[in-house]
Amino acid sequence: MSKVALHNDGGQWTLTLTDPDRRNCLDEEMVRELGEAVSAVAGQPAARTLVVTGQGTAFCAGADLPALFGEAAGRSVGELRGHLHNVYDSFLRLRALKIPTIAAVQGAAVGAGLNLAMACDVRIAGPRASFAATFSKIGLHPGGGCTWFLVDALGPQKALALLLDGGALDGAEAVRQGLALELADDPVAAAHDKAARWAALDPALARDIKSAVGVARSGDFGATLEFESWAQASSATGPAIQEVVARFRKS
Repeated sequence: MSKVALHNDGGQWTLTLTDPDRRNCLDEEMVRELGEAVSAVAGQPAARTLVVTGQGTAFCAGADLPALFGEAAGRSVGELRGHLHNVYDSFLRLRALKIPTIAAVQGAAVGAGLNLAMACDVRIAGPRASFAATFSKIGLHPGGGCTWFLVDALGPQKALALLLDGGALDGAEAVRQGLALELADDPVAAAHDKAARWAALDPALARDIKSAVGVARSGDFGATLEFESWAQASSATGPAIQEVVARFRKS
């Protein structure tokens, strides 16, 4: 039985983790199916948005620790590192998508599940959501980009404290600290509403805005300005802005 479901509604894609009995943990099968699902969306030219969520009480409870580290003592660090990169790749593929991505976090996002949510562009939290960086509590260093994600969202001081504490933020606190965008009673419905608005934009415009934010994230103002000048010039030739210009001329 599949552990990941994909649904397409006119270019608005939804990816759902479908193993609620195991709290959608990332075992070998889930990792494989997740990576394949993200790649499938990437291969759809008509894709406009992607919402990622999980069935049941948890968004994703993290990696299957016995499967991932059960025999770690008998393996080399290099071998483990290579395997970890395969796990990371399953959710980090989201970062390479050119379309806007939204994590609808209805429950706990723990460890690698936190990384899965953070790999999306935007997070919408439900009333029972939690964002848990519990690595240190089990004697494990953060992985899968968690350190970068948290520093990017919270700043270095708050990220360090959260990681050393092995702490968690509930949905409201995640919104207050900027890790999630908003709190919603039904985060999946809220994510789909937002996705519908973004899907209505010119696809090239949405793609270029996402790219511009990525460039700006690097902190290089000059590179951001250069990208904006190109993207704005490109969008200025489109029908939407030309219709606006025509209305101004008539007024």
